[in-house]
Amino acid sequence: MPANLPPQYFEAEKRFRTAKSPLEKIAALEEMMAIMPKHKGTDHLRAELRSRMAKLTQLAAKKSGTQRASMAIEKEGPAQIAVIGLPNSGKSQLVATITNASPAIAEYPITTHSATPGMMEFENIKIQLIDTPPLPPQPGQWWLPPMLRQADALLVMVDLSDNSLAKAEANIVELLKMKIVISKAKVEVEPEVILWPKKALIIGSKMDLDRDNKDYQALLSKYKRQLPVTAISTKEGTGLEELRLIIYRMLDIIRVYTKMPGKRADLADPVVLKKGSTLNDAAISIHKDFGQKLKYARIWGSGKHDGIMAKRDHILQDSDVIELHL
Repeated sequence: MPANLPPQYFEAEKRFRTAKSPLEKIAALEEMMAIMPKHKGTDHLRAELRSRMAKLTQLAAKKSGTQRASMAIEKEGPAQIAVIGLPNSGKSQLVATITNASPAIAEYPITTHSATPGMMEFENIKIQLIDTPPLPPQPGQWWLPPMLRQADALLVMVDLSDNSLAKAEANIVELLKMKIVISKAKVEVEPEVILWPKKALIIGSKMDLDRDNKDYQALLSKYKRQLPVTAISTKEGTGLEELRLIIYRMLDIIRVYTKMPGKRADLADPVVLKKGSTLNDAAISIHKDFGQKLKYARIWGSGKHDGIMAKRDHILQDSDVIELHL
């Protein structure tokens, strides 16, 4: 499938080639990523640009003396999700509670100065969460906006103990300063400004301190038509299991299982695909040559009958089992 890149992309590419510093090159790459159409024809190019951006980020880190751990975190698992919020919003506590990471946690604000990744288990897959410094970014954290733009989604932490609406709005304003939009509401910007739309989930934290439930209800009332909203208490362990499911659903991904003829399906190691993927997509994701070699496949789950033969363009559903014949 051709990439069909617009003229604006090649203008940004020219700025990338003539840029002198790593930061200027990163800015041009970000613009190219934003302009590039999202379809299968650009998947390889998008991956190449992400790789270039990661290398340039590391180079910029060395020149500025910033720790490499603070940026350019390699994606692991099916998705990379950045956890953001104002100081003392409960970001680090959430990441420490539902992943294997150990970010710095304290009762006073701004204890997180770098980005800390961890893997959140959801049933039989693991999803990467990244604890980030609080918003707004502090001096020297120039790497935070590019990291948030590259993430597949954002978890926006809002402290429910007091004035949650103002805190939620402050997060949205800070993101807009980074040219990131999460709300479906129309945003007024200059015509030449490029925005990065991101999937996001608003998480009301510290619900144990919102005893009358007023702050959470206010948050729901304002944002539920624009964004998914949920509430948790890491202190009491409330809402954490539901949160894992909400995050999984937000990502619009599916799990597909494979089986050998005459054998049972391997339910421990699913193939993770974008929602709307086909049998052909699944075959290619297993091995790049399988797409060409695939003769036919049998499917259990979304077929009319279990084990029925399915065509390459058959759209897969979550928890389907496929048997590929090459």
